[in-house]
Amino acid sequence: MPRKGMRTILFKPSPSTSPTRSTPHRHTFSDTLMDDNVENARELISKWDASRSSSLYCVDVANLFASDNRYEAQQYLNSIKDLQTAMQYYISQDPTSDKLVLAQNLMQIAMKRLEKEFYIILKSRRQHLDPESVSRTSRSSVSEFEDESEEDELSRVGEDSISEGELVSMDAMKDLKAIAECMIGAGYGKECVKIFKIIRKSVVDEALYHLNVESRLSLAQIQKMDWEVLEVKIKTWLNAVKVAVKTLFYGERVLCDKVFSSSPSLKESCFADITREGALSLFVFPENVAKCKKAPERIFRALDLYEAIADLWTEIEPIFDLESTSTIRQQVINSLNKLGEAVCAILTEFETAISKFNSKAAVPGGGIHPLTRYVMNYITFLTDYSGVLTDILADWPLTVPSPLPEAYFGSPVSADGTSTSSISIRLAWLILVMLCKLDGKAEMYKDVALSYLFLANNLQYVVNKVQKSNLKLLLGDEWMEKHEEKVRQYASNYERMGWSKVFAALPDANDNQMTTPQVTECFKRFNSSFEEAYNNQASWVVSDSKLRDQIKVSVARKLVPVYREFYGKYRQLVARKEGIVRFAPDDLENYLSDLLFGTGGSGSNLSLSTSSSVSSFSSSSGHSRGGRIR
Repeated sequence: MPRKGMRTILFKPSPSTSPTRSTPHRHTFSDTLMDDNVENARELISKWDASRSSSLYCVDVANLFASDNRYEAQQYLNSIKDLQTAMQYYISQDPTSDKLVLAQNLMQIAMKRLEKEFYIILKSRRQHLDPESVSRTSRSSVSEFEDESEEDELSRVGEDSISEGELVSMDAMKDLKAIAECMIGAGYGKECVKIFKIIRKSVVDEALYHLNVESRLSLAQIQKMDWEVLEVKIKTWLNAVKVAVKTLFYGERVLCDKVFSSSPSLKESCFADITREGALSLFVFPENVAKCKKAPERIFRALDLYEAIADLWTEIEPIFDLESTSTIRQQVINSLNKLGEAVCAILTEFETAISKFNSKAAVPGGGIHPLTRYVMNYITFLTDYSGVLTDILADWPLTVPSPLPEAYFGSPVSADGTSTSSISIRLAWLILVMLCKLDGKAEMYKDVALSYLFLANNLQYVVNKVQKSNLKLLLGDEWMEKHEEKVRQYASNYERMGWSKVFAALPDANDNQMTTPQVTECFKRFNSSFEEAYNNQASWVVSDSKLRDQIKVSVARKLVPVYREFYGKYRQLVARKEGIVRFAPDDLENYLSDLLFGTGGSGSNLSLSTSSSVSSFSSSSGHSRGGRIR
């Protein structure tokens, strides 16, 4: 088999060589020294002649680099260096010398021995050369991928007091490095690299397999998967990529750089060939996921993938910073770009889904619309990814047909003087799209007061969600204040439209000269309007307890004091007329307190035909809650 390096030089004819053998020169001291080097090397090399074993890759033989042979292993390497020196000397003196042929044969035997030793160390000490062990013993080195001197390494070992297993790992790497340097120096680097690539690639492939990284998973297969199945694979990938980058690929980079530190080209080609296939299989997965269906619920897994890669980029880049691994770096960048595009597309799809949401049924009692719950929960979950969303949306400005009201974004400039972030604008816009849709849903109610109550309910839900989540930080205090004011406006409009007839039924406070017929008519008008308002609103609901109490307190303050004054002044005028005075002031407060729970009261409506006068039971010990007439 043809050999490189020294072997090529040995059999290259010299231009000055004459066909006729030259006269032997006088035996010098240098000749004697070189002959001794060859003889010493022959004794040690013959002792460890690998040709005596049946197979080059048999590990069940004596190991020259075993712990009890450390001195002899070093002597073996030194003898090879001496042999190289002798060969160079013989070439300079007589390229056709029999001594040179002998030295060449010994060198071939020695290289076979080292080749076997290289294989034995890689196989027998595999558990100490796993990426995790290599990573652990190399994390504290001064420069992550630069080899340090033995003295520095030994000093560091003493300082860190590392474990026995880590010491074994370091010894194995040291032995591999020594063998590689010797073989490369003798022109046998190709054989050394071949063994290393085969064994270490199998380690990487096996590790990725145990991490459940599927190397043959195509885009077509991913696109045909049910989302539940694909989501499981995404979660598996998220766990795998951290181990692969921080331990597997990092460890392999460290090992390659240490073992082949004497040859930059070999360490680069080794690392690239060992990791390229596995790394590309790993990093192409997110890109394939990004090319799948753009459904709104898939955005969170896409953001998980983007965030994982973005967080690991500072480690990925130095590991694969070689020219031969540029395809891996480019694949990582491609996956990030495709995931970013997918996130933007999903947000657009989500906005479209809000705009096209179609439901002909009004929410009973003006309660929280399912669209409000879904959109706000969705947006709230998005705030957990505010960091990556800001990066993604920075290059994707919001484009709308008309300028947006400033009120929906809070201050255009934040307190620290920086512009409102892209994510703040985007999320505020999504909320605005939803609120516009709710305005249309409010028109489905025939009762205008209920429409306003529906709007107040849903906007209060939005405000509460913002208040209790990271949305408050993104949207700002001004946004909160303006929307809280909007809730109060809706509540005020509900009060005006729902209770105006009741308020109007009471006489002016300055009217002190009312006749009995006028008083009778006033009580009747109040009874009728209050019963109508109560019955209409018995099934209405305000979900937020604070807003509910505020509304009822506001109505009671406008209604009860005026009625109490009228009741106290004129009740006696109509006391003899049964059914005229139907409500005591305390009854009104009880009835009002019973509203806006969405329960329809106790199931009974107020009715003139089934009720009795307050005077008929004024002597009773008390009233039940709400003073309800059965």
